[in-house]
Amino acid sequence: MPRKRWIELISALLVFLFVYTSISKLLEYSVFSRQLSQSPFITQYAAIISWALPLGELIIAGLLLVSKTRLQGLYASFFLLCLFTLYLSAMLRYSPYIPCSCGGVLQHLSWQAHIIFNSAFVIITTIGILLHVTKPR
Repeated sequence: MPRKRWIELISALLVFLFVYTSISKLLEYSVFSRQLSQSPFITQYAAIISWALPLGELIIAGLLLVSKTRLQGLYASFFLLCLFTLYLSAMLRYSPYIPCSCGGVLQHLSWQAHIIFNSAFVIITTIGILLHVTKPR
């Protein structure tokens, strides 16, 4: 498969992930917001994060859909996925209570499975970035 097709496939997977999770959060906004407010690390920022996160996910999806902004979308995806994976890891290590603020079917994953899922997407995103920035031989 040509490099461009791989980049498009990776971008499509990320678009699906971010649109799905953001819509799931927005459809159950009150539950999502309440769960964020119960998180020991982000309680004081929950009101801002509860809107900023789904909006940010939709913006990233939009960046990934346009070829001229796709690289920025890949970098933003990488940042958000790494941030969330680190947050989950910190919650598992340091918090006695871990509320699930995930949307849709992802809320049914165990915390370890969620970290593996996110890590897989970090790797996929890294591949997309490398394919995008390296010149073909």
